[in-house]
Amino acid sequence: MDHAVQLRTATPSDHDWIHELRHRVYAEELGQHPAHPSGRLSDGLDGDNVYLVAARGDTRLGFVSLTPPWVGRYALDKYLTREELPVLSEESPFEIRILTVEERWRSTAAAPLLMYAALRWIAARGGRRVVAMGRTELLDMYLAAGLRPVGRTVRSGAVSFEVLTGSVAELTRTVQERHGRTLERLREGLDWRLDAEFAPRADGCEHGGAFFSAIGTDFRTLARRHQVLAADVLDAWFPPSPEVRAVLAEDPGWAARTSPPTGAEGLLAEIARARALPVESLAVGAGSSDLIFRAFGRWLTPGSRVLLLDPSYGEYAHVTERVIGCRVDRLRLRREDGWLLDPARLAAATADGRYDLVVVVNPNNPTGRHAPADALRAVIEASPARTRWWIDEAYLGYVDPAESLAGLAAVDPRVVVCTSLSKMYALSGMRAAYLVADPETAGELRRWTPPWPVSLPAQMAAVTALRDPAYYAERWARTGELRRGLAAELAALDGFSSVDAGLANFLTVTLPPDGPSAARLVRECRRHDVYLRDLSPMSPAFEGRTVRVAVRDTAENARIVAACRNALDALRAEASALSAPDPVGVPGGGVAR
Repeated sequence: MDHAVQLRTATPSDHDWIHELRHRVYAEELGQHPAHPSGRLSDGLDGDNVYLVAARGDTRLGFVSLTPPWVGRYALDKYLTREELPVLSEESPFEIRILTVEERWRSTAAAPLLMYAALRWIAARGGRRVVAMGRTELLDMYLAAGLRPVGRTVRSGAVSFEVLTGSVAELTRTVQERHGRTLERLREGLDWRLDAEFAPRADGCEHGGAFFSAIGTDFRTLARRHQVLAADVLDAWFPPSPEVRAVLAEDPGWAARTSPPTGAEGLLAEIARARALPVESLAVGAGSSDLIFRAFGRWLTPGSRVLLLDPSYGEYAHVTERVIGCRVDRLRLRREDGWLLDPARLAAATADGRYDLVVVVNPNNPTGRHAPADALRAVIEASPARTRWWIDEAYLGYVDPAESLAGLAAVDPRVVVCTSLSKMYALSGMRAAYLVADPETAGELRRWTPPWPVSLPAQMAAVTALRDPAYYAERWARTGELRRGLAAELAALDGFSSVDAGLANFLTVTLPPDGPSAARLVRECRRHDVYLRDLSPMSPAFEGRTVRVAVRDTAENARIVAACRNALDALRAEASALSAPDPVGVPGGGVAR
């Protein structure tokens, strides 16, 4: 691929060329800035922004600059106040700026490819909105990409710019619909070196589970599961209880060929007994995702307004924004606050009754933080009658089952509690979950539940698991020990700026701002058949540098630590090579190929 167009983040050797090209174009050619004796042009954002570069061999074609929201300032701040352009404060956008191509390459695909690369880089870091300044005479190019003017024109030197914006989801859809075939054709001649996937997911929400790409989703090479360590999903590290394994093993042929109880009556009764809840307040589903889609599809419309925590479980944003089309606001959790949910902020955000639905995952995934039940109950009870609350307690067993709000949900028509039996009971492959609501709400959802919602093996396993609380309580306690041990070992490695153990069956590790991205760490660990979860696409709050790690058993945790150590060493060596002085005699700098 020596003559392929390479798309990459800028290396140290690219920066002199970038500043020199900026001067040639924006000072000498366009007159936006006065000429400088150095023949180079930079600004106050250099060092905080990110440059993406297009090159062919040793020839650089062009670049584009990106300013992430965590920088805290934008180039647009020089021209408009936040009051004049509230999108900068309200939606934490990524800024795309100074798309610049060498004159001889302007009639090629270099500029569109750089724009596409910018979009994919932003999406890979959880970006939801972009802003840009587009030269007025090139406005048609930006409109064709899906950007829209906000009604503000700014003047810089001799150049006029239109301020443009667009949601990442809409821009991605527009590009795929208008230019998808062209992109696939161009892909064959690309050397894509960005730590972002070239193509977006066709549909659905991005989850963990990439380890199945190594095992094989056609199940023909299942033996690979013994080599591949799946720590990118939050399945239990322990097996189901011995009683569960026994009931499944007794007659698997019968369980496979026999239709289950139509309405999962026995499972409902067992949940009611184990949780001391009225059976009429329950509804079951094939995992919590089944219940989310069924309930939200009944309750919400494109005119509904929803509040989500950010960051939080991605399926909620997917269902509300992409499937139903609701207006979604986010209550941002902050790294500097330890990702804790502040009940006072939540109360202030919900006090005026603007929201049809508020979703709280507690303990939160992926931060692992828990809001005390009493504080959350007080916020809910003080909230307006029109607001419905959905409390996701999938990981509550790792904190304290007594912290559940299920009792409140059974009597308060505003509150629904959803609980997965998958993660806590080592039944992820079975798919079983339930929700608790007042009898009228639960009854409505049961009427909209198809027959046989939970398979017979899943019903048998779930009922048996609920009858063995001692086994699971011991496993949950052991999970805490394993989590703390894994956190201590990872914290001892040279290369993580923080390790946050949380309270569930996972933890997060964060790389320093000047270190490698989370995507690159995850990719390196996969070379050792260890699969971790890059949290970057979930939220810009993670700044592209946080990885979630599922807790496994002692031996597997040791493999995780070893894979991270080796990955960090490899990434340090790569960074050292890139920062070395340019080899003498190689045109354009960089490493000779």
